[in-house]
Amino acid sequence: MKKSKVLLVENIHTVAKEKLESEGFIVDILPHSPDEPELIRILKDYDVLGVRSKTNIGVQSIEASKHLLTIGCFCIGTNQVDLNSANKFGIPVFNAPYSNTRSVAEMVIAEMICLSRQLGDRNMLAHQGAWLKSADGSREVRGKTLGIVGYGHIGSQVSVLAEAIGMKVIFYDVVKKLPLGNAAAMGSLHELLANSDFVTLHVPETVQTKDMISKSELAAIKKGSFLINASRGSVVVIEDLVQALKSKQLGGCAIDVFPEEPASNKEKFLSPLQGLPNVFLTPHIGGSTEEAQLAIGLEVAESFTRYLKIGSTSGAVNFPQVDLPIHKGARRILNVHRNEPGVLGEINSIVSKAGANIQAQFLSTDNEIGYLVMDVEKADADPLSDEIRKLPRSIKTRIVY
Repeated sequence: MKKSKVLLVENIHTVAKEKLESEGFIVDILPHSPDEPELIRILKDYDVLGVRSKTNIGVQSIEASKHLLTIGCFCIGTNQVDLNSANKFGIPVFNAPYSNTRSVAEMVIAEMICLSRQLGDRNMLAHQGAWLKSADGSREVRGKTLGIVGYGHIGSQVSVLAEAIGMKVIFYDVVKKLPLGNAAAMGSLHELLANSDFVTLHVPETVQTKDMISKSELAAIKKGSFLINASRGSVVVIEDLVQALKSKQLGGCAIDVFPEEPASNKEKFLSPLQGLPNVFLTPHIGGSTEEAQLAIGLEVAESFTRYLKIGSTSGAVNFPQVDLPIHKGARRILNVHRNEPGVLGEINSIVSKAGANIQAQFLSTDNEIGYLVMDVEKADADPLSDEIRKLPRSIKTRIVY
């Protein structure tokens, strides 16, 4: 059986390559984030793609690379992938929704303290030879209110850590969430903004969150408070943020994500926020700790391995969930097909005409596709797979063992 070829881009942790190669896959590394033409050209030679957050895999890329078996996002979000197109062509998309939550949460806590104590500016002055020993504008975070926008995996972790250092926590989420500790839910975003000394954003990139923090929200924010964005660059209107900082409506900010980011470490970074006082700018490193990247590399590599070797889609964000145990002495056929009436009947008719013996069979569907995992006698697998592949409504059919 042909070995699957895997392409990992954007400096994914080397543990992913090591793990996949130990499982018998061929793995190549691309250190930068390819644009769409380069990605389409390269993917012709690969079966599997692993990306981080910068590489966009849109409709055109997926349609040109519909031979792909799976895509992995070595990060929390999957907004960089057109999930509907991937689903349509039978490509499950995996991610690592929990592995870097602690790393991002710790950075948010650190940034709050740094902003409240003006540590960035004072550090820079000390390097320049200035000695600004003064308590003016320097405050403790204990007793202050932290407003968390988006109370998911990361937001809730920030909530726990903030309470542990004596902060009051309020949050706003469009989905009803169970508060942790003494955190309190707010009824609206503007209510949260008006009552927070610090605001931290932890929302996905969607149509609803685009430009979520703009002129009106910054005007509603408690005067002199601080804004932290370690979510997505499209959430904050940078030009409005600059004006809020210059007018002293905000006391400072920490921004880790930007509307436009360099594709590699070799490109120059430019932002209107550069040079403003008490502003921390970091190069999208919220989840970039050695511990987090190691955990992410292992998690997504394990998802790849289980899907490629046994067909498990557990954890896929855009695919029917199937995790059938291995049956010794059998071979496994995987089939993705359009979710239309009669397909399973056609497949079972093929099996019946062949006089084949099914040891196990499981079908799971969503609105668009059906995903069938079927274990059959070894001698029956190849001819059955060939016939099932020929069905007009089949999208992908392969044998995994």
